[in-house]
Amino acid sequence: MASYNAGVNAFHPAPSHPIRRPIQELPDELISQIAAGEVVERPASVVRELVDNALDAGARQITVRLQAGGIRLISVEDDGIGILREELPTALKRHATSKIASLHDLEAVDTMGFRGEALAAICSIAEVSVLTRTEEGSAHGWLLDGRSGELQPTARARGTTVEVRDLIFATPARRKFLKSESTELAHCIEAVRRHALARPEVGFAIWHDGKLVAQWRAVAPDLAGGEHLLDALRRRLADVLGEAFIENAVAVNWPASDVPGEEATAGGQQRLRVWGFAGVPDAARLRGDWQFAYVNGRFVRDKVITHAARSAYEDVLHGHRQPVYALYVSIDPTRVDVNVHPTKIEVRFRDSREVHQAVRHAVEGALAAPRSAQALPVNTSPSAATPTDTAASSFLSPVPRQQPLPWRPDAPQVGQRVSDIGALWGRDTTSPPAWTAPAPAATVWAPTPSDTPAPAAGAPAYPPALPDGEWPLGRAIAQLHGVYILAENAHGLVVVDMHAAHERIVYERLKQQLDAHQVSSQPLLIPATFAATPDEVATAETAAEVLAQLGMEIVPFSPKTLAVRAVPNTLAAGDPVELARSVLAELSQHDASTVVQRARNELLATMACHGAVRANRRLTLDEMNALLRQMEVTERSDQCNHGRPTWRQLGMKDLDALFLRGR
Repeated sequence: MASYNAGVNAFHPAPSHPIRRPIQELPDELISQIAAGEVVERPASVVRELVDNALDAGARQITVRLQAGGIRLISVEDDGIGILREELPTALKRHATSKIASLHDLEAVDTMGFRGEALAAICSIAEVSVLTRTEEGSAHGWLLDGRSGELQPTARARGTTVEVRDLIFATPARRKFLKSESTELAHCIEAVRRHALARPEVGFAIWHDGKLVAQWRAVAPDLAGGEHLLDALRRRLADVLGEAFIENAVAVNWPASDVPGEEATAGGQQRLRVWGFAGVPDAARLRGDWQFAYVNGRFVRDKVITHAARSAYEDVLHGHRQPVYALYVSIDPTRVDVNVHPTKIEVRFRDSREVHQAVRHAVEGALAAPRSAQALPVNTSPSAATPTDTAASSFLSPVPRQQPLPWRPDAPQVGQRVSDIGALWGRDTTSPPAWTAPAPAATVWAPTPSDTPAPAAGAPAYPPALPDGEWPLGRAIAQLHGVYILAENAHGLVVVDMHAAHERIVYERLKQQLDAHQVSSQPLLIPATFAATPDEVATAETAAEVLAQLGMEIVPFSPKTLAVRAVPNTLAAGDPVELARSVLAELSQHDASTVVQRARNELLATMACHGAVRANRRLTLDEMNALLRQMEVTERSDQCNHGRPTWRQLGMKDLDALFLRGR
């Protein structure tokens, strides 16, 4: 047997007997340096830890000063409560903290920091000084030298300044792992930016080599004026990520009855909430670098949240593009373990499936409303809204979902080929009119029965006209090569891919029909058996009830074999073993219903593609208008089933630019 000696890049035979070394306690300084290896990966790690402490101290303004990308100097100033003189020397000791004092505190952490390791670890590899002042009868501040322990009075306003000089001077071997100053600076800015996205009520400023490189002013919500945290968050996201992010994002607020930032409890515990902003499918990027997830204000990289958010975009994203979002999960601290990773970037949920479902449903609900319904200005006539009616214009209000037209008794059923485009939205004349105008205060536009145009003979009926005669997607004016519908609206020209749009309409209708019924189970004549891992066997046994709700029955056949006895009726033609493996793998970590839903949706998408109106089919103006009206009230109608856009808007400015008008 040989051992590899990396130092001389050669193989040497291993000794016949291992060398016995005595077991001994490590010196404190070496212990701190080992801890620093886990906590301090680069200057950005120090910035993150110091900003965590500033936020825990109640700071409302945090200033970060850097030199040489943070390698030469990191200084974090805050206006928090400060540190008492008698506690100042203790603050730099290992495992010293004011955040927790018992196991109960550790299991319910509600602060950014809690380990008590960061300052001691940083002191072991850099020169550290702490300047602080409190309001408790102190006439001046105190300056502590971390290396010598010398404490001396000095002038300062209330708050704390921590200076870290010559980072990693005590471990020069680690300096070679650092990148260029510009790269390290970028990481430091990103660390502060992540904090800024979660705390809009706190102002942040970053200086590098004497120059201001980034600044985000505090945007605390005006509660007296009816403004809530989500309003302030929108402004902070626009400042940090740019106006384009907000313009191409929808507000997420789940449950919709809760207001983000306000306490809501259930059974004595803080209720699970999800809020934030999710980018529309068109804003997706090639990389997932604009995916920000927070749990109780802490930036995390969590597989449960990431998977849930991606699931919500499943049938609206094209190819392998990555969605953009800033999502915030609020949960009772006792139901999430933050003591998982030294850098506190990972968490573990007590009930991960509950969190997964909440995030997925929150994002799905926000993305469901067609954007075309948001494009038209709110009707501000006296009959539609009053000066005190702010719900219609407030972005906090969920985007209204117009009620789809009722199905005719002879409407196509699941699996039936749709050969007539008009059959999708014909009105049932045997029952009372089902189209009624919702309350104006909660709608973007409010149609009235008196505005209903009389359809041409044999033409499909569609919802009534808007009070001002303008529909979001406008009125059809022509068809181009049997592929595109050209329509005129208040903004200019609308171009619609009629096959893609109709495909989405059929797809959503099929999903609604199927969701209206219980998930039926199809027993297999001959159970499908497969060799299973111990984890798959355990999951099948412990999650039998969940599997039954999904229409599946998976039971142990032997200690190492599982048998699939039943599958959902809609997926009976598929591979039961492949479905079972996917569901069990998902169920062990996430919400397994997403696998069944994904497989079901793939089947329905294929049916919808075959049932949609084909290209090169000539439509009448009434048929084209009917398609536009149905797009405006169909969920996710901005993308086809494959994630491609169904319509595009060319504004008058765009058209003028094509012809150089005004130049």
